[in-house]
Amino acid sequence: MREQYRSEDFVERDLAADPMEQFARWFRQVAVGGVLHEPNAMIVSTADAEGRPSSRTVLLKQYDDRGFVFFTNYDSRKGRELTANPYVSLLFPWHPMARQVIVTGTASRTSREETVGYFRTRPHGSQLGAWASAQSTVVGSREELIARYEELAARYPEGEKVPAPPHWGGFRVVPETIEFWQGHANRLHDRLRYVRKGDGAHGGAWRVERLCP
Repeated sequence: MREQYRSEDFVERDLAADPMEQFARWFRQVAVGGVLHEPNAMIVSTADAEGRPSSRTVLLKQYDDRGFVFFTNYDSRKGRELTANPYVSLLFPWHPMARQVIVTGTASRTSREETVGYFRTRPHGSQLGAWASAQSTVVGSREELIARYEELAARYPEGEKVPAPPHWGGFRVVPETIEFWQGHANRLHDRLRYVRKGDGAHGGAWRVERLCP
């Protein structure tokens, strides 16, 4: 299967000075009009202490000049891998617009205050689900999972305050590189990558590189 991408040229003069502002521009474009289902869906790739990778789709919940935030069970596979090895990659696969954004960086836990603040905004059922699921562990059956959920629903009926699980919270990915990929015909894609100058989160300046497709 092969497809020729038809897009306008994406050149250096069109870039924002800061990659998070450039991400915001593209995100606003893909989020309008219903072209993409869940445009905040991203593939999060981690590796364990031995370097063995794993990937999964996670929903981006916040982004700003400090980085990209998602929430998870800290005891899940990705949570345990990020604790052992904080290096992470994010991929936003915006295929209908022939665009991708690829982020590399390091992840650290958000503050408990941020976690609790976000947890309060989740629907009641999602709050219960965070308690019911021991994410990434083996479960005997779906019925067993549902039974856990129903027990929690009886303990915390609708309108009852559900405490945020201590093993659940956010990760903030501080980017070291952010690549903006725009597809073109004949596989002559535009790949413009911001690379952070200086020492990680303490370096505020960026340089831009063009990569061969």
